[in-house]
Amino acid sequence: MLLVFYVLMFLASACLVLLMPVLWGREIYNRYRGSRAVTCPETRQQVAVNFDALHAAVSGMSGRSDLRLAGCTRWPERADCGQDCIPEASRTAQYALGEAAPSRKKRIYHLPVLIAVSAAWVFGLVWHSEYLFRGAWEEALKIDPSQTRQVVEWLSPHLLSVGVLLLFAYGVAWLLTLGGKKGAGWGVLTATSLWAAVILASLLVTGVAGVPRDLLRIEAAYTLLASVTIGAIIGGLNGKLVEGMFHEV
Repeated sequence: MLLVFYVLMFLASACLVLLMPVLWGREIYNRYRGSRAVTCPETRQQVAVNFDALHAAVSGMSGRSDLRLAGCTRWPERADCGQDCIPEASRTAQYALGEAAPSRKKRIYHLPVLIAVSAAWVFGLVWHSEYLFRGAWEEALKIDPSQTRQVVEWLSPHLLSVGVLLLFAYGVAWLLTLGGKKGAGWGVLTATSLWAAVILASLLVTGVAGVPRDLLRIEAAYTLLASVTIGAIIGGLNGKLVEGMFHEV
């Protein structure tokens, strides 16, 4: 049981460390992919250009994105041009071929996710505090308050809980975005459905042998209420704050 805990702690910590850079890289990639109509500085006529989106994403994860073109309708004849159209292209929205206007893409709104994770984490601190279920939690695990204080002082359990909450919250946000749904009701329904799927998968993979039933009840109730909180916040605020953490150049 202890080995499983440490494995899960390592995986969640690794996900927490890698998740935000990967999401940021994905935002940059989505920002710079696709074709853009710009005015060629040489001919003063409209051309279509493409950024090297992968290069922009990789370079942007460690600082400012290094923008360069990967294609232009004047290439390959003028592939050696100075690419002076990059500033205009960075301010121009991408468009889908055959469409007169840029298409609206479904995207995940990050700020509601971060607010939801923060709320669920604080709720977890209160839930496991001495004012609610800490005593029952200690009794179920057969540990004393001094051991509990030692666990609280460790960084790894907090990283584990934040990592799991982030993964769950982004899962809810992704499902809502995939289905094009908004509103607290849809958020709660999506979150509780995902919670049930995660619980069922966990039971099928690990079982409950050796886990005190009181502990299961405490944690099942907390994770359900935390899921409802996350779903309500993400669904209710989806599209009402800022569209991701990326700003136009």
